[in-house]
Amino acid sequence: MQAAIDKFERLVAENLEYFSTTAVSILEEKISEEKWSKKEILGHLADSSIHNLVRFTEINYAEKPYIYRTYNQNDLVKINQYQEMNIEELVQFWLSINKQILRLFKSANEEVLEYKMLLKDNSIINLRYLMTDFIEHLEHHINQIKKIE
Repeated sequence: MQAAIDKFERLVAENLEYFSTTAVSILEEKISEEKWSKKEILGHLADSSIHNLVRFTEINYAEKPYIYRTYNQNDLVKINQYQEMNIEELVQFWLSINKQILRLFKSANEEVLEYKMLLKDNSIINLRYLMTDFIEHLEHHINQIKKIE
């Protein structure tokens, strides 16, 4: 798990600089009305962090297996108006949530990492899987953002 935590920490640090130094016009550019801008993708990552922070926290005290709840990604990006949000505020919002997630990751022991979670399709995963999947999701969208140039 330590390698995953190190990767997460690196992704956040490297991309804090990227979002802080990239021109707002580049971050707000939309290829089409149906596609998210880089800024909206960052907003989606903030939404993902919010929902996963709740999961990473609740699983510690909720009945097991923990019931995994989904959320509507597209609606949240629109409702939260990430395209109109000040970029510095959005970056700090994303950073703050991820710093808290990092604290939780670092404090999770082997017993906690094995806590079970029930998905919508009735399959069971553990917290370790959810944590590493969260990091992979972050990396996927960071790569997507940096590819759209």
